Amino acid sequence: MIQISSAIELQIGSLGLVHFEAGKYVYTGSAMKNLAKRIARHESSEKKLRWHIDYLLAHDRVELIGVRRHFSTQREECLYNTKLINKGASVPVRGFGSSDCRKCGAHLLRIPSQDFSFL
Repeated sequence: MIQISSAIELQIGSLGLVHFEAGKYVYTGSAMKNLAKRIARHESSEKKLRWHIDYLLAHDRVELIGVRRHFSTQREECLYNTKLINKGASVPVRGFGSSDCRKCGAHLLRIPSQDFSFL
């Protein structure tokens, strides 16, 4: 769960210059191994910028509010994305976090609620 305090623009790899409105966002991903290490990496400010989400989380107007874990032997981030979109979430940047996914427009969604109770 991510909060962007005011609008920002970021240069993000092949996505180019990307604009993000202020608001609440949710990033879904899967770590089939070493989940705790992956989450710790996302929470850290000391890391090499590699993935789309790294660039976003490195910005000073972006805050990682919280992480929800769901343990599964299957990759389920697309299922969660679909559920959130059906509830009114939107894709702010096509391809963000989903360059290897054929089902989703992005793995970063903007949620319409002022708080995370939407989830």
